[in-house]
Amino acid sequence: MSVLRVSVFCLMTLLCPMLAHESTTVIADDAVPSFRNEVMAVLTRSGCSLGTCHGNQNGKGGFRISLRGQDPESDFITLTRQLGARRTNVLAPEESLLLQKPSMQVPHEGGRRFSLTSHEYQILRNWIAAGMPRDADSVPHVVRLSVTPSFITLEAPRNSVSLEATAEFSDGTTRNVNSLAVFESSDPSVVVRPSGEIQFADTDMARHTSVTVRYLNQQTVARVEYVPQRPGFVFQAPASDNPIDRTVFGQLQRLKIDPSPVCDDATFLRRVTLDVTGLLPSEKDAREFVASTDPHKRERLVDRLLASSEYTDFQALRWADLLRVEDKTLDSKGVEVFYQWIRESVASDKPLNQFCAEVVEARGSTYSHPPTNFYRALRTPEERAESAAQVFLGIRLQCARCHNHPFDRWTQDDYYGWTNFFARIDYKILENRRRDENDKHEFDGEQIVVLKDKGDIKNPTTGKVVGLRFLGTSAADPSALPGDRLQVLGQWLSDPANDRFVATQANRIWYQLFGIGVVDPIDDFRNTNPPSNPELLDVLKREFIDGGFRVRPLMSLILNSKTYQLSSEGNATNGHDAVLFSHTIPRRLTAEQMLDTMAQAVDVSIRFGGYPEGTRAVQLAGVRNGGHRYSRPEAGDRFLALFGKPGRLQTCECERTGETTLAQTMEMVAGSVVTELLKESGSRIDRAVSSSQTTDEFVTSLWWTALSRSPTDAELQSMREYVASAKDRRDGLQDITWAVLNSNEFLLRR
Repeated sequence: MSVLRVSVFCLMTLLCPMLAHESTTVIADDAVPSFRNEVMAVLTRSGCSLGTCHGNQNGKGGFRISLRGQDPESDFITLTRQLGARRTNVLAPEESLLLQKPSMQVPHEGGRRFSLTSHEYQILRNWIAAGMPRDADSVPHVVRLSVTPSFITLEAPRNSVSLEATAEFSDGTTRNVNSLAVFESSDPSVVVRPSGEIQFADTDMARHTSVTVRYLNQQTVARVEYVPQRPGFVFQAPASDNPIDRTVFGQLQRLKIDPSPVCDDATFLRRVTLDVTGLLPSEKDAREFVASTDPHKRERLVDRLLASSEYTDFQALRWADLLRVEDKTLDSKGVEVFYQWIRESVASDKPLNQFCAEVVEARGSTYSHPPTNFYRALRTPEERAESAAQVFLGIRLQCARCHNHPFDRWTQDDYYGWTNFFARIDYKILENRRRDENDKHEFDGEQIVVLKDKGDIKNPTTGKVVGLRFLGTSAADPSALPGDRLQVLGQWLSDPANDRFVATQANRIWYQLFGIGVVDPIDDFRNTNPPSNPELLDVLKREFIDGGFRVRPLMSLILNSKTYQLSSEGNATNGHDAVLFSHTIPRRLTAEQMLDTMAQAVDVSIRFGGYPEGTRAVQLAGVRNGGHRYSRPEAGDRFLALFGKPGRLQTCECERTGETTLAQTMEMVAGSVVTELLKESGSRIDRAVSSSQTTDEFVTSLWWTALSRSPTDAELQSMREYVASAKDRRDGLQDITWAVLNSNEFLLRR
């Protein structure tokens, strides 16, 4: 194109901004940047299209573009038609605010985004100077992004690597896009340069990071590990032929990290009993286990715990949390029948894919067909779709409701195609005896969940009715598969080939025992949140499938691994590790565990509103959210709410909180629950005072019950002297028990 033609075109564009939108003129010169492939990439790389800047729904300073450049057509109109000469000047490109602000030639709230000599500046300048042309239809679009190396281990003194981002386009060509891509590390301490160079600080600690690489609507991840210099390092780990240990110890050996030794019998007994049943081992069981010389006693203990009714109670609690078993939307009978169905499924070790499929396919009476209560709590297609994606597939789909997901692959087409599976669900409310007529979310009475013949939804962006779309698969069109849409979805979920379902459920089982997932958060599977040990996740998936999708076999394999049985004591090489499973990370007992174990230690029962005496916290079918609107909450209900029991208003593990608060501390120090426990008639303390039991006998029995070990000689002597000096023996024994209940050894699962 001649200089004259360019000048005329630029002048016309300036005088009539609509021309830039309406014109089909395309600059053929190779030097003219592509709007979609380069200009949009610059806006993203420079941070202009982030939610904190002009990608915000309200924009900044009157300038708004799409979040992370997901709508280039709209942004083209914004830049060429709506903004016009206010921010771009085709006659004098260097005077464009689109260049002057991010280069800080004029004040810019967002600070300097690039320099005058940068590649980004030149792309925007050349595009403006060319008249801000639209891309021709023949301009290829990006279809795939890859990074090289995708995995590398750096050994000191080498501490840096340059990643190469390569984009593949629709015409089959490839291009290095380092100058246009965004590189981000999951570890803030790792230096990531815009060029793609990754550098670890010189340290004597092994580190690993996941580097997310983004270019336009594509993203991928590179794993980079750093191994410090450790002359003479000789890897030491417990001997094992367990496949879990092979993958965990293999990664640790590569990183020159020694795992901790296996924990002692008392620690293992307390840990595994808490993790499997939510309770403490009895005094009798603890004494016998520690004294036993049977070389297979740990394996036999695991088998016994997994076969116990207490295991069933604890697993039922976990699924009741996820499936939102609470009485406001389900009513008391709905809670009862749904919980019992969950518990029976756990007791029979029903394959988890079958269990989940039955939930998804459910319809009928919420009283006679319990899994329909899953839909009773979720009243809109969007709620059902988002909840099902999160709990069954580990996908947080919520962001894609309003725009393409900024951190994952999901588009609005994915969102509404998936949501359409649930669009025809309807309810026949046979009766509703709610007390608050103004509360439309309260239900008390039987409902029938039905599937209508019609009722597809529209994509609000396009206004078109959507079809059905599975998430993360290239499987056949769901509409062409036999059965109604819920049956089709249930069959797809339960298929052993559904890798996302398998990975999510196997990872959840691991999380239950370690407190952290191989992928963490456990319901946030995405390319930009990769597993800390991909080989370990592969082992868990394979074992889960081989075990017929049953929980007990996989849990048994994990519990019998040396990885699970490692001590919580760190060493010189693994003390900083929190994600590679080189040692056990202590964590606070859950709300239910804490309340039940305190009752065990004092040997009394806790009272809960609406449940018979003797019911344990882990056995509660529903949740009272710290109380009930129509009845006074019991002390146990208030305690559970205070210590993080979820209200079951979300389909997410994240609803359960484990953070410590000042209110929790005050409750443990002088709260009503602890005070009432210590004063309860018929308790361990009460019996000791009214009998001939000595202080040494009392202390020894309490230690074995609460801590699964005998007291040391020093502890016995100290407790004996304290009680002897107390004005009242009951007060002395209460103080000892109070001290144990408030000790870290009691409150932490180690």
